[in-house]
Amino acid sequence: MAEMGMGKGVTAGKLASNVQKKLTRAQEKVMQKLGKADETRDVAFEEGVINFNKQYTEGSKLQKDLRAYLAAVQTMHESSKNLQECLSDMYEPEWYGKDDVDSIVEDTDVLWTDFHQKLVDNALISMDTYLGQFPDIKSRIAKRDRKLVDYDSARHNHSSTNKGKKGKDGGIKITKPASLLERATPIWAQGILSAHNIAQSNLSRNQAEDELERAQKVFEEINEDLQEELPSLWNSRVGFYVSTFQSMAGFEEKFHKEMGKVSLMT
Repeated sequence: MAEMGMGKGVTAGKLASNVQKKLTRAQEKVMQKLGKADETRDVAFEEGVINFNKQYTEGSKLQKDLRAYLAAVQTMHESSKNLQECLSDMYEPEWYGKDDVDSIVEDTDVLWTDFHQKLVDNALISMDTYLGQFPDIKSRIAKRDRKLVDYDSARHNHSSTNKGKKGKDGGIKITKPASLLERATPIWAQGILSAHNIAQSNLSRNQAEDELERAQKVFEEINEDLQEELPSLWNSRVGFYVSTFQSMAGFEEKFHKEMGKVSLMT
């Protein structure tokens, strides 16, 4: 039987690791929802995420409306061009001002083309660039959430591993052999078995501590970056919106002023 193919660069070990992470996170979330495990909360960060989502939604709507506005400008351009060309064709050659009429048709077409292009270059492209940073940050927020679950899981595992391991005198508390094999162990070998249990207990605690340190480090690295970026991005919206609307207003004013001059030529 042919082996099941895997994606390029994906090994069985990596796949198993990813599956295990998902299962561990799902289990941790269930425990938190049931109130059997505490969940790390950061109210200030959560408010930052709310602002981020609001900013992304508003920016996306503005981008959509801006594209609709540009489409309308393009339609007006085509309508104006058709109308001007129709009038030019109807204007008979022997009539006074025929050359001026043809010139107006050309000038009007140039003004519409220039107006549309400036809106694209200075408003739409800026809008696309502005929104282009959101998907990456959104992905990193989702990653932070996953790493936070990993961190909480590692904390709980570390706490559980160390809980009840020490007796009242501070020494290691060893449970009595429970399996058939352990009960069948000769008395002279009980010491070796106890030493083995102690070693395994220490190993588990060391592994839990290492896991906690790794999870905390990974979470704090991505968390610190987002703690700085989200407020900065939120504050940047005001300047961006002001700049965008000022540019559009300036282009519109210049366009209508120039169109007025062309009309006066008639």
